[in-house]
Amino acid sequence: MDNQPFVSYHIEERSFVAYIKREIHNLVKDHFSVQRTGEIDIIVSELASNIVKYANRGELLYRFLTKEEKSIFEIIAIDNGPGIKDLPGMMKDGNSSSTTLGHGLGAIIRLSNFSQTYSQVNLGTITYCQVCSEDTDEVPEEMDKKILIRALAIAKPGEEKCGDGFSIRKEGTRIKFMLADGLGHGILANQAAETAIQSFEQNSKHHEPSEILRYIHADVKKTRGLVATVVTLDTKEKDIRICGVGNIATRIYNGIVLKNNMPYNGIVGLNIPVTLNNTVTPMEKYQTIVLCSDGITTRWDIMKYPSILKYDPLIIAAAIYRDHGRKTDDMSVLVAKIK
Repeated sequence: MDNQPFVSYHIEERSFVAYIKREIHNLVKDHFSVQRTGEIDIIVSELASNIVKYANRGELLYRFLTKEEKSIFEIIAIDNGPGIKDLPGMMKDGNSSSTTLGHGLGAIIRLSNFSQTYSQVNLGTITYCQVCSEDTDEVPEEMDKKILIRALAIAKPGEEKCGDGFSIRKEGTRIKFMLADGLGHGILANQAAETAIQSFEQNSKHHEPSEILRYIHADVKKTRGLVATVVTLDTKEKDIRICGVGNIATRIYNGIVLKNNMPYNGIVGLNIPVTLNNTVTPMEKYQTIVLCSDGITTRWDIMKYPSILKYDPLIIAAAIYRDHGRKTDDMSVLVAKIK
């Protein structure tokens, strides 16, 4: 997906529902048909209303982007409410845990091109929906059918620009991705991250993560600098190569086995080590790679979320953000799943 951060909106009472519905309506109306815009209105209304009704408060994350010339709207509803005891049952029309008609989750599923809900009793619920323009019935193809990569980036509360950024590219048998965190936050941090992303995307000569970071280092010297981790997945050689400078947390899950990747000390654009080596790990089925900026505390562990590895990477990213986002800096989580 494009390097587009999510907009965050906190839902704390019912009066907020109409406001956020209007904001999103104005965002998407010029990119979707009248009917599709109305369907997005319903999805937003149901998600926001469920937060107020069942959890009292929560958060909506949303963004609009384009992919393969298709308009795409994504929204994530997160809360720390009581959770859903019978999730499969609640997805059927007519079932409700309150006195309502029980059409909410069923309507969300029908009107979305793709949707998933993850819920834990007494810990909360996360629902992710993706809506595409009417000229397609399917979500646009991913870069690789065996590798699914999604990223969640959110600006520090009160900032208009996000200083975290990401990029995902495919070159032959390699899929490369980077998570970057400009120093500080705000416009200057955003400029550093955007410059690094532009350098990453224009560099077709280097394939090793360490070489890519050196290339970016030279290009971003006029910015305030950043920390970044680059990962390459080679579907032919069946290996994962990682190199990072600065405090981007990187973990590889292989079932219940966890491997941390330690980055080098330094700042890309200011000072990086003379020697940079890649960490090489065999690529296997069902591995999950997670990268987090320092806007996310380091105490997260996705093994605390039963069965979450079966879900879309954005559900995983949203769970980590919900429970471990500092809210005092830009926050980002990138998740890659190998099928």
